[in-house]
Amino acid sequence: MDVQERIAGIIAPSVEAMGYDLVRVLLTGNARPTLQIMAERLDGAAMTVDDCAEISRAVSALLDVEDPIEVAYTLEVSSPGIDRPLTRLKDFERFAGFEVRVETSQPVDDRRRFIGMLKGVEDGKVLVDMPTGPAAVPFDLILRAKLVMNDALLKAAAEGKHQH
Repeated sequence: MDVQERIAGIIAPSVEAMGYDLVRVLLTGNARPTLQIMAERLDGAAMTVDDCAEISRAVSALLDVEDPIEVAYTLEVSSPGIDRPLTRLKDFERFAGFEVRVETSQPVDDRRRFIGMLKGVEDGKVLVDMPTGPAAVPFDLILRAKLVMNDALLKAAAEGKHQH
């Protein structure tokens, strides 16, 4: 288990009990690392600065006790934003119908980048309808994935449909 997974395991129960869903934990940098916590509200409402501050206080207290990072670090708490990263299988199901950009750790059908319409998940594979045809990308090979900022995504976000 790496440090990011350990941190997620420490903070997820408290974050969820507070009414938020943990989207991503990312630790970057070496000398003075930055711990990025990305969360969203379980009720689907937009995240506020107060929400981020509340999560930051709770996470700081938990990590001060557990101390999973051995050096001084900077804590950042944010919301996913409109062109959010997709980090969990449920994200790929939830945002079916939107354009997505997926990058894999190794080639799948001779490619590592997939851009197209997200169709959902089937048998542990993320389905992407690309201009060149459909692709089924194994979830465990995905390095990075995010929604593509476009008019359809902006319209859905404005209507509140992209939150649920």
